[in-house]
Amino acid sequence: MFHYRQKKLNKVVSETADASYEIKLDDTILPPTSGNVIGVALNDKALVKSLEHVFNEKPHIQPPKTPVLHIKTDNTHIGYASTIKVPVDKGPIYAGPSLGIVIGKNATRVDVSSALDFVAGFTVVNEVSLAETSFYRPAVKAKCRDTFCPIGPWTVDKEAVSTPNNLNIKTYVNDVLVHNTNTDQLIYSVEEIISYISSFMTLEAGDIIIAGTPERTPDLEIKPGDSVMIEIEGVGRLVNPVEQE
Repeated sequence: MFHYRQKKLNKVVSETADASYEIKLDDTILPPTSGNVIGVALNDKALVKSLEHVFNEKPHIQPPKTPVLHIKTDNTHIGYASTIKVPVDKGPIYAGPSLGIVIGKNATRVDVSSALDFVAGFTVVNEVSLAETSFYRPAVKAKCRDTFCPIGPWTVDKEAVSTPNNLNIKTYVNDVLVHNTNTDQLIYSVEEIISYISSFMTLEAGDIIIAGTPERTPDLEIKPGDSVMIEIEGVGRLVNPVEQE
């Protein structure tokens, strides 16, 4: 049920994905990916609603008609228990809780109806970012800093996740629940995201799609000394300490 890439690891997990997710480590777990990590921006209903006034002004005039994508480059990828390194002179830094869709086999121009056939499973992603001023063109400097994409701790087989479009996602900072959302708040479903991206590029086994992050409110701000945990129902808990660069 659980698949992971490891350094040195003593792992104790429950037999079912919706139980305690207990992990004991000798070392950090590597992120469960060997491919590209593609983020979907503006895929949260509350986030888009909060930006309606901006979209209706020049130069945009209207909200985007298709998903807006960005890349989380290799230097951003870290695993469970690895440290998020944040700058202290670039403004607020925000956690970005999201479901990660792990591709299991090459997908090219797939239909929505068959999109899940190309999924190996699901993981937890924390799409860390500086404050952004342009959602139409997500800023590389805001999203692609070192350590800004914790992923893990494992991939849960898709058969164990019966409702990927209806999963609770909770964010804790220093063991305090600061944010609660659900994948039912995605504008584009898991299947629609896969179909859209595969319409112009081949998704390969090992690629991960970040389904969408919520509005970056002050509750999601993280600072040096914090510990941030993203918990997704039926998938797992991703925990990372935060330190200054």
